Amino acid sequence: MKKHNFYAGPSILPQFTINNTAKAVIDFAGTGLSIMEVSHRSKEFVAVMDQAIALFKELLEIPEGYSVIFLGGGASTQFAMVPYNLMNKKAAYLNTGTWAKKAIKEAKLFGEVDVVGSSESANYNFYPKDYTVPADADYFHITTNNTIYGTQIRKDLDCKVPLVADMSSDIFSRPVDISKYALIYGGAQKNLAPAGVTFVIVKNDMLGKVDRTIPTMFNYQTHIEKESMFNTPPVLPVFAALQTLIWLKDNGGIVAMEKKNIEKANLLYDEIDRNKLFVGTVAHEDRSLMNICFVMTEEYKDLEADFMKFATEKGMVGIKGHRSVGGFRASTYNALPKESVVALVDAMKEFEKMKI
Repeated sequence: MKKHNFYAGPSILPQFTINNTAKAVIDFAGTGLSIMEVSHRSKEFVAVMDQAIALFKELLEIPEGYSVIFLGGGASTQFAMVPYNLMNKKAAYLNTGTWAKKAIKEAKLFGEVDVVGSSESANYNFYPKDYTVPADADYFHITTNNTIYGTQIRKDLDCKVPLVADMSSDIFSRPVDISKYALIYGGAQKNLAPAGVTFVIVKNDMLGKVDRTIPTMFNYQTHIEKESMFNTPPVLPVFAALQTLIWLKDNGGIVAMEKKNIEKANLLYDEIDRNKLFVGTVAHEDRSLMNICFVMTEEYKDLEADFMKFATEKGMVGIKGHRSVGGFRASTYNALPKESVVALVDAMKEFEKMKI
């Protein structure tokens, strides 16, 4: 039976990425060595790193004056690295979910944090819109997509202070005007690569302005100057990321991905709205294209376990909602084929006919 992978992360990857990475695990670039054992300073791997950074810049149309670096530690380490490098006295944050809340907690270690808006009281089922960012903030931090709650900011905000964004779960899913951001970061394990590598896009003139001394490993400038090679990078995930970037380019780039993502999401959201058994959990205008969350309606909530069992038997994998929300979550990242969404919709329709 075909499996349909809706996991929120680590998540589905293009078959192109999986196949090429598997080959490199056996023999990388004709070296007779595995990608897992080759020196990161070998000319073969340096070429991988250089090409990955170049494609990152090309696909996202990153302007001059920005650097792309690959680091370890996940997005969670960036929760501290961002304020370490950018906050002198105060930063503004938007509290829109679990990861935003964790970023706020870390930022408070470095200075004053002004939480300008929050949807926590509504279980994060919408994005705050009526807020004011203080003009004296060193930066304004947002989380563009919330995997747990299924909300997303699908436009680039106009902001009078430097804008910082955690784009872990929606990078490469839509065109982004990089020039509106001072820094973008994210874990790769959603739309890019296996877990283990983190990307950072940073505007160079943002750095070197804080009063504090920054430890070498936590200083973005260190990794820019050493071209992501100050210490041993996560070699295999970087190689896999390159394969995904090649796949993205070969499949029409980010504009084509956005079109497919909208089509997939609309297909599933339309069924959620039509089906008498299910209901969405977030405000319509803030619905995510990447993580689609829904629950059983109040009348049929006792059927949740039955539908989970039924969907699993139909090949659905990873649709159980996060424990803090319950219900179901279908993650529809770039690599998920439309056929998988169709299969889930068909399962929802069939289950409805069985129960009503």
